Amino acid sequence: MQVFEAMVKGLAGIGVDAAFGGAGESDTGLMLALEHEAGIRPVITRNEQAAAFMACGYAMFTDRLGVCFATAGPGAFNLISGMSMALTDSYPFLAITGYSSLEFEGKGQLNETSGIGRTPDSQAMIAATTKYSDLLTNPADTSAMLEKAVNIAFAGRPGPVHIAVTEDIAQPRVSVENYRAIRLNVEPVEDPISVEDVAAVLIAALRENKRVVVLAGFGAIRSGAGSDLQRLLERYRIPLITTMDGKGIIPEEHELAIGVFGDTGHTSAWDLFLDAEVVLAIGNSFAQHATFDFRSDLFDGKTLIHINIDPGEIDKVYKTDHAIVSDARTAIAGLAEEMAKTDVSVPSRQYGTQDYDTEKIFRLRHQLHPGQLAQSLSRRLPDNAVVLGDAGAHVAWLGYYLELSAGQNFRKPGTYGPMAGHTNGALGVKYAEPDRPVIVGCGDGCYNMSGFELMTAVEYDIPVIWIIFNDGEFKLIKLYQLASYLEHGLVEFENLDYVAYARACGAVGYRVETLKQFERALDAALASGKPTLIDARITRLALPHYSSSPEGRLAGILEMIRKRFGWGSPVGILAGVFDGVRRRFADPVLPGLFARISRTIRGWFGGG
Repeated sequence: MQVFEAMVKGLAGIGVDAAFGGAGESDTGLMLALEHEAGIRPVITRNEQAAAFMACGYAMFTDRLGVCFATAGPGAFNLISGMSMALTDSYPFLAITGYSSLEFEGKGQLNETSGIGRTPDSQAMIAATTKYSDLLTNPADTSAMLEKAVNIAFAGRPGPVHIAVTEDIAQPRVSVENYRAIRLNVEPVEDPISVEDVAAVLIAALRENKRVVVLAGFGAIRSGAGSDLQRLLERYRIPLITTMDGKGIIPEEHELAIGVFGDTGHTSAWDLFLDAEVVLAIGNSFAQHATFDFRSDLFDGKTLIHINIDPGEIDKVYKTDHAIVSDARTAIAGLAEEMAKTDVSVPSRQYGTQDYDTEKIFRLRHQLHPGQLAQSLSRRLPDNAVVLGDAGAHVAWLGYYLELSAGQNFRKPGTYGPMAGHTNGALGVKYAEPDRPVIVGCGDGCYNMSGFELMTAVEYDIPVIWIIFNDGEFKLIKLYQLASYLEHGLVEFENLDYVAYARACGAVGYRVETLKQFERALDAALASGKPTLIDARITRLALPHYSSSPEGRLAGILEMIRKRFGWGSPVGILAGVFDGVRRRFADPVLPGLFARISRTIRGWFGGG
């Protein structure tokens, strides 16, 4: 048995049934081994970067190992963005790459990345983006190294691992004489002592009628904690807010689901958070946009309880009062069991609805508004659908207006945030769960970076639907330029005819300029079972719901003015005066007046 054959057989033995990669000389043996393994479906992509993103997608909601592969040198380096996304977003992920011959090391051979003789050092570069990376130089080590790598990928907080195979041992004449099946032995991460302590803290808070809120992140979804969390919330009438990646942990129409918390989130979630005395954060990394640029005073005056599988996340951004280092589902189940040992009466409270339930979107010149598009998508989503947002302003519209029911999922790129990560990663999601409709909301900038993988979708019959938010500009970059420099440049571009391109690739394409056209196109795409592009010509004039402060838009604007012009400048002083008036109108003397005015204005313009 050859080295690559042993690796493929070992992976099939632990349930891997897909692998995504790029063709090259030093991974030809791996390609042939995959061709002959009936249990694994290989996909050859147009670019290795897309293969790595697809491996992330495959692992995203399945907790199965995402596998990708590439040739030595440039091919291996093309996987690095996907490795980085797997590292920050916590996906179990294995990359297998070729490596140049040790016999010629240091001589500058083709694709050499030894770090010797002015060649790049692939081992150092890839080690920086993985939990584990190693070079396989002895065929006798094949099974042991593969087993070690796979177990590390799943251990604790999941992440990427990498094995490079030298050309010397990848030859047909080299055999693995000691092949054995690999074993998965992943220990659960549990913290029963801390669970008992936190249960006591929560029971005491509920008895004292303190305002408790749960803030859920992607870690809660990744662990499959939704059902356990919903039971806990309902038993103790605790309201839920989520990060954008925590959307859908329980159905968003649930009375206790108050909205998305973050700089593009819901006012209802901001208000609830500000009012909270105890925050139970589950599966959070406290990312930049979920914390209003790591706002230092965010948890002032609040008791923070943090549940995370990674001890490195505890106290990384905010000092916790209590912590549980554990898988989220295990911790929540443990809390429910401990808290049930003590009787506690919970008063009934009413909570505000999410903004998109009542907010009117102000339409400009009858152009397609991205907020209305997202609302319409919500109404038409099949019960088990997956919606992926890519990096850009469009994800703010999806995060704000998309309402998820039971069985549906949403995900945006995490803190690494690569453009096109989910434009390509969607193929991996669909490959892993072919019975789930997979829809990508992506900007035209994201799609232009990697849309050629549409040919891959057609070739392998992977019926993903891409909704391209087409406004001919890098909207998020433009907004940043305007906010920082009061001007913009190099952010506008011409798009191709996406419908013609789709048809040239053998896919289906629609161009839509009105809401009715979009709804007809989406219904047709869902029914067709074919890879489909929907070119949605959205207005440039719509702006996402955004605030740099959880106290609301005006508070955020006043803060930005004072930071930009200086606290002692005339403009800064004037902003301070307005802020004082704002706070005065929000205090108990005139309760809710300012909030009502703000909601009225928001109702007129709807974030547009």
